[in-house]
Amino acid sequence: MDMTTRLEKLKRSLQTPALKRFRHRFLSPRLWLRGMVFWGGSIGVGLAAVLFALGAEKAEHYHRLLLGLSPYLPLLITPLGLAGVTWVTRRYFVGSQGSGIPQTIAALDSAQIRDRVLSLRIAFGKIMLTLVGLSCGASVGREGPTVQVGAAIMHSLGRLVRFSRVQSANGLILAGGAAGVAAAFNTPLAGIVFAIEEMSRSSFQHRTNGTILTGVILAGITSMAILGNHPYFGQTSASLPFDQAWIAVVLCGGACGLLGGLFARLLIAMSRGLPGRPGELARAHPVAFAAACGFVLALIGLISGSTVYGTGYTEARHILEASEQLPAEYGVLKFLATLVSYASGIPGGIFAPSLAVGAGFGLNLAEIMPYAPVGAVVLLAMVAYFAGVVQAPITAFVIVMEMTDNHDMVMPLMATALIATAVSRLVCPRPLYRTLAERFLTASPPPPAKGPTPEKKAP
Repeated sequence: MDMTTRLEKLKRSLQTPALKRFRHRFLSPRLWLRGMVFWGGSIGVGLAAVLFALGAEKAEHYHRLLLGLSPYLPLLITPLGLAGVTWVTRRYFVGSQGSGIPQTIAALDSAQIRDRVLSLRIAFGKIMLTLVGLSCGASVGREGPTVQVGAAIMHSLGRLVRFSRVQSANGLILAGGAAGVAAAFNTPLAGIVFAIEEMSRSSFQHRTNGTILTGVILAGITSMAILGNHPYFGQTSASLPFDQAWIAVVLCGGACGLLGGLFARLLIAMSRGLPGRPGELARAHPVAFAAACGFVLALIGLISGSTVYGTGYTEARHILEASEQLPAEYGVLKFLATLVSYASGIPGGIFAPSLAVGAGFGLNLAEIMPYAPVGAVVLLAMVAYFAGVVQAPITAFVIVMEMTDNHDMVMPLMATALIATAVSRLVCPRPLYRTLAERFLTASPPPPAKGPTPEKKAP
């Protein structure tokens, strides 16, 4: 057999279906390029989340410095700050207002608005305006905005290397949002659960599993490598004896689930427009309305002893670890401060403030349950209120469990989250983020038609 015949035989042997599939999956330069871009994007999401977290800490630090000069300064700074952020948002970064999770869900449902709400420009505006809001004392979080930022980064990279339509529409956006949650909270498991349970209630596909896992792992590793693996709300060894746990579970789940559902119901109602004169002011003069919200927020801050500003991480940690005394009405005041901040229309989320509100209510509930450890009741109240707001029970208990590094409370946390979600649905039958996403789609104007505009005929 001559050399030519042998080469022909070897060439035919390399054309088998199995080898073709192998080459397509593992040796294709284009697939390797896509993989490298995706991996780099996931790391980029983690870096963006880390920078966002560090920026938020600095913003809150600057606001505390202002409070150190005078607790009355927010009466001037907060109205001006919220008005300025609202003006910039409406002028240059339309689509960055609010949490960012409804926009991401809406982008999954509608291809027409993806490029408008998941652009790098919107992501930049989301980060910067949220930080300005925090420096002015707004009661907002950075976790929801990080979801939109992560989705925007991955979506933009998908357009750059021309991922397939299915990947671009589902896998990349979901992976970016999940990676944002994982890196923002420093909780990788919560990112995966949130993507499945909340962001993609009706659109999750089996083929996106690996994409989401890869994005979450890379973003989570990036976040932990820079910030370390530390729980945001501190640590507590509190646990509940079995004979007492059911009382605290039922009470916290019922009461805080009801309050969380009420908060969600109010946010949904505000998205449709406020009634009376406030609604007229918000529609006709949104910047002036934001200033009014800032003034109300500053008054709430004065009543609370300047404890309701910012994300609420510090206050919740103090409550959980009993390291500092907070006002008994902290939960109610933080509830109102977050509601007013969201109503102003500035960019900012509700994740961290909701957990802080739950911690405040837990402090109140602990007073009527002296037989139960305060730390355990606070944990149950945090997961109950958060589950009541977002109606995503698995996400709620996973976030609290991972963020407090307490695995002894897994079963009580799970039961509390389920009870709170059920009670919340009695007050707010529709999930918050899904409803806001539908509202966003309805309110968004259609994209401008492409091509030359036909000339009007002279009369």
